[in-house]
Amino acid sequence: MTIDERFLQLVYRVPSTTSRARVAVWRELKRLGALYIQQAVCVLPDRPGVRERLDKVRERIDELGGESMIFVLTAVEEREYQTLVESFRENSAKEYAEIVEECETKFFKEIEFERFRENYTFEETEEIRQDLEKLRRWLRKVEGRDWMGAPGRELAHEKVAECERLLDQFEADVYERVGDPGKV
Repeated sequence: MTIDERFLQLVYRVPSTTSRARVAVWRELKRLGALYIQQAVCVLPDRPGVRERLDKVRERIDELGGESMIFVLTAVEEREYQTLVESFRENSAKEYAEIVEECETKFFKEIEFERFRENYTFEETEEIRQDLEKLRRWLRKVEGRDWMGAPGRELAHEKVAECERLLDQFEADVYERVGDPGKV
């Protein structure tokens, strides 16, 4: 039995004079959510917006003096389809787990440490808020390439929401101790 979902397969070659070029292409493709089948061969689901982003990576490959070809995979065999789906899910699940870990091991600990130091300043809350914004952006990016509904999305959202609650509490404590920063 074959599955009708379409995939895009990119096969490319980048000159081997420096590893920097290869790493730059690899990084862009990983950011896009590409699943590597083997070296310089990756697959992406043919979803809205993916082709355009992939074309930009191909332009980068051209700029680096490389070559690339895209193949549209249709009528993928069920076994291979299941392998692709599970691999995409595993990749996204790992990223969701990294977000959860970042929340638990860094963000939560940062607020705990600032409380321990009694560092109740508006500057500190602004720094922590920037960290929260980084977590939110990261979560949006992971969700944007979670095409197959990986496990862990809900937990990642819960942990980021918990980060926000902890920061709100910390900010309230700062306001209570320091007062209104707008008052002169």
